[in-house]
This record gives sequence, structure tokens and C-alpha cells, in this order.
Amino acid sequence: MEDKTKSESKVAPGDGIRSLRSTMLFKAVNFELYARPNMIIMALGLTAMIGCSGYIYYMRSKYEDMGYYTAIESDGKETFKKKESKWST
Repeated sequence: MEDKTKSESKVAPGDGIRSLRSTMLFKAVNFELYARPNMIIMALGLTAMIGCSGYIYYMRSKYEDMGYYTAIESDGKETFKKKESKWST
């Protein structure tokens, strides 16, 4: 009986899944469940994701401003084509 009370006393509220017994393989595969959140790494990742999304948006708007549009070919390939007016020819 004393062993149970000792192991239960080590578990603190808010420990969550860290307090459960599991194998080292489970801990290695699901590392994010056991690691504490790191605000610096989270900020760097968020900055990188926003930067990549912004760059994609910038490149797409740049092509649209030049008069290109996205067209899907008959084989399923996506290409940019220059807009042409039927009235100008």
C-alpha cells in the first residue's frame, strides 16, 4: 500500500500525460506530448510560416498584376497564361 501512495504523491495536478507510465518508444514517437512548450522556437516557426505564406501571396499577386492568370491544361498541369482580349486582335 505504501508504494501506491508514494507514486501518487509524485503526480501533481497539471502534469497530464507526463504522469502516465509509457514506453520509451511511445515517448520518442510522441515527443511533443512530453516536451515543455518553447516560446522562442514557436515564434521562429510562426515567423517562418508567415514569411513563406507572404512570399507565395506576393509572387501570385505579382503575376496577376502583370496580366497572367492560372490555367489548367488538358493533362492537369497548372500554368500561367497571359490574358488576351478577343477585341484587340
